[in-house]
Amino acid sequence: MSFDLIVRGGTLVTPDGPRRADLGISGGQIVEVSEEITADGKALDASGLHIFPGVVDAHVHFNEPGRTHWEGFETGSRALVAGGGTSFLDMPLNSSPPVLGRAEFDAKREIGEQKSLVDFGLWGGLTPTNLDRLDELAEAGVIAFKAFMSHSGLEEFPAVDDLTLLEGMRTAKRHGLLVGTHAESNELTRGLTEQVRAGGHKGVRDYLNSRPVLAELEAVTRALLFAEETGAALHLVHMSSGRAVALAYEAKQRGVDVTIETCPHYLHFTDEDVERVGAALKCAPPLRSKAVQDELWKELLAGHIDIVGSDHSPAPPDMKTSDDFFALWGGISGVQSTLNVLLTDGYGQRKLPLEAIAALSALNPARRFNLPGKGRLDVGADADLALVRLDETFKLTELHDRWQQNPFGGQDYRGRVTHTLSRGRTVYQDGKFDDTVRGKLLRPGG
Repeated sequence: MSFDLIVRGGTLVTPDGPRRADLGISGGQIVEVSEEITADGKALDASGLHIFPGVVDAHVHFNEPGRTHWEGFETGSRALVAGGGTSFLDMPLNSSPPVLGRAEFDAKREIGEQKSLVDFGLWGGLTPTNLDRLDELAEAGVIAFKAFMSHSGLEEFPAVDDLTLLEGMRTAKRHGLLVGTHAESNELTRGLTEQVRAGGHKGVRDYLNSRPVLAELEAVTRALLFAEETGAALHLVHMSSGRAVALAYEAKQRGVDVTIETCPHYLHFTDEDVERVGAALKCAPPLRSKAVQDELWKELLAGHIDIVGSDHSPAPPDMKTSDDFFALWGGISGVQSTLNVLLTDGYGQRKLPLEAIAALSALNPARRFNLPGKGRLDVGADADLALVRLDETFKLTELHDRWQQNPFGGQDYRGRVTHTLSRGRTVYQDGKFDDTVRGKLLRPGG
């Protein structure tokens, strides 16, 4: 048998643990996995490297069209592949207009197919203004629906009221699609913000205090109740506290169809880092105390968190510059750093198994969003690979997102990504990109 490419001598990170094996690749797919492939053909020497399934980042904001100067498919996907990513799911905002109907979906899809280095899926929006267009979004091929339970920061993407969320879940259930929620109480966050602002307060700690863990817990409880009532599949994005994860996990145990996502920044940084670093670490929900972070790690190590997604949400420097912390755009640039945070903070410091890292970053998002060719190193899967020199410590200095305001930059991490392969083609190798590679649109079910 002949192959387009043979990846020889690597250690595969599989659900059963790491094991030495060769991969035979043809037509962009893995067609053989065996201890030794003796056939001739083009070979990639992976000796001394661990081979992970390419990161499937289920939560990015690449913003095109309309806000390409914030980030776009080209620069965003370059940063992704430099960190071992091979697929991403792009949120319906902050592109302008947001993806609230078929026309906006088609416009974004066309740009992605022209510019993205890797495969991608598109979220559709769920807002009070487009309930009557959810069917057309489902037919267009959205990967899931995204709703904000608090103000999104953009007037063109309003928060859902309870009835909108309930009806949206019913529609999603009918189409077999997920509803992802930004779960913070609009009433609590708005009221606390108004209180703080009325007193003339505008600093980092004032902002952090205006979005307490309680606001997350209230919204998570409500979203779980609606999902249980409707039977809809719920995905809780960017959970920032162990208490919220515990609530959702308890609901899962009683049969609610829910998955739980957190982000590298909640695992790596704390509120003290926000006070030290400033605007580059502003996000919502905000970063929490070390004690809350430890609770989050406890839930992750117990297997109660399903997915780690970057929530990469950059903005130009002028939107990150103000003496009023409330006025700054909230969003962290981290699409390049997900795997390294898990390898450094998880595997290196907390003994998180490598197979758990592969599941959190690739296998679980592929399964939850119904992407059968992604997230695994099996025969028949797409040959999406991240080759990692696991024992190498390096300083992250080469950033590839548009504004390079990545707060993870300049720090030391474990596990340098040497190669990233998308459907069998080497799209990234040791700091160099193959810009001729283009991704394709991913739809639920393949």
